[in-house]
Amino acid sequence: MPRGLTAGAIRRDIGIKRRYAAERRFRAYGMAAVIFGLVFLAMLLFSVVRHGYTAFVQTSITLPIEFSERVIDPAGKRGGDPNVLMAANYPLLVRDALVAMLGIDPANRPLVREATAMVSDSARTVLRDKVMADPAIIGKTVKVTLLAGANIDSANKGQIDLTVAEKDRKVSDRQLAWMKQLSDGGALDEAFNTGLFLSGNSSRPEAAGLGVALIGSFYLMLTVLALALPIGVATSIYLEEFAPKNRLTDLIEVNINNLAAVPSIVYGLLGLSVFINVVGLPRSASLVGGLVLSLMTLPMIIIATRSALRAVPPSIRSAALGLGASRMQVVFHHVLPLAMPGILTGTILGLAHALGETAPLLLIGMVAFVANYPSSPLDPSTALPVQIYMWASEAERAFVERTSGAIIVLLFFLVAMNIGAILLRRRFERRW
Repeated sequence: MPRGLTAGAIRRDIGIKRRYAAERRFRAYGMAAVIFGLVFLAMLLFSVVRHGYTAFVQTSITLPIEFSERVIDPAGKRGGDPNVLMAANYPLLVRDALVAMLGIDPANRPLVREATAMVSDSARTVLRDKVMADPAIIGKTVKVTLLAGANIDSANKGQIDLTVAEKDRKVSDRQLAWMKQLSDGGALDEAFNTGLFLSGNSSRPEAAGLGVALIGSFYLMLTVLALALPIGVATSIYLEEFAPKNRLTDLIEVNINNLAAVPSIVYGLLGLSVFINVVGLPRSASLVGGLVLSLMTLPMIIIATRSALRAVPPSIRSAALGLGASRMQVVFHHVLPLAMPGILTGTILGLAHALGETAPLLLIGMVAFVANYPSSPLDPSTALPVQIYMWASEAERAFVERTSGAIIVLLFFLVAMNIGAILLRRRFERRW
């Protein structure tokens, strides 16, 4: 025993060392947990980006299309009968242009079929829309850029293993040779995939886009913002500033907290039974989805707003009341402006949570195949997470790329909304 130290002092010294050692272990466990979570997050993001970044570029083939009057308008009406122009055999124009460019014998049908499979079936729509927009194009030869087929697009992006036997891959050796021929001639090229953001849903992966889902998500968020924010803020102000403290208000507060923990699919069942079966609103409409998500988001906004109101020091209220302000003036002129950063932050986080929801939207029919843009919230539509769900269930491999690309777009919006919430809080936050 060291001179001058009693047994009690030694025990106290050992106890202190043990406490410090326990604290160091706790810090190490916490750091390990953080690193563990970051590693899995990095793995998830890497997997999504690795499979999805190629969705933002698309392979296209530029062909000199002869808009033959014999094929499009044999009667020579030049737009007099739109039904004739709509029903014309536009794939025949693509076939003739591709056969001529590749130097294929038109009588060799197997080769012709193999060559025309390199161009997406969406070419029919592209050519039809050009003719409908300008019937004067009939009889002319115009260079038109068309989407390549899904397999050609995948092969051009290096997503198909070309070292395996020809029978085990979806792109033949002849198609690879034609791809090289078109690429050397400048007809086959890659460009930014605007169709991913502008096109509607399609059964062909190369033509499928998020256009309808983006508009549907916009209508959803607009509905949630218009309903949940004013109702949530008004409810919070009443409960926090005006409501008497009794059993009824206690019961309301408990139920609001419980509603925030209710699974989202329950809100979907509620929307199906009330808004569709009872009220009679149309299925697959953005308005119904917005109403369901508003109910789901409302408790979160109420809880966040009440916390923001409660964070305002009581001295602000007392000073305003002491100067002769009414309760209404105290709330709307002093308390609410000071609580606004917290209210905005809670609202944005609630919107971000609603944007990523899928289950309630599936139950109200927003999983329908929608290819046309919705012109109002009452038209059939879909949303970003539902579109991801639909593409993930497709059998074709090319939809894997589209699914991961859509996840990247959704994550971008979620991250932007969360960053916006942080910036708003830092910009308007007052420290007491």
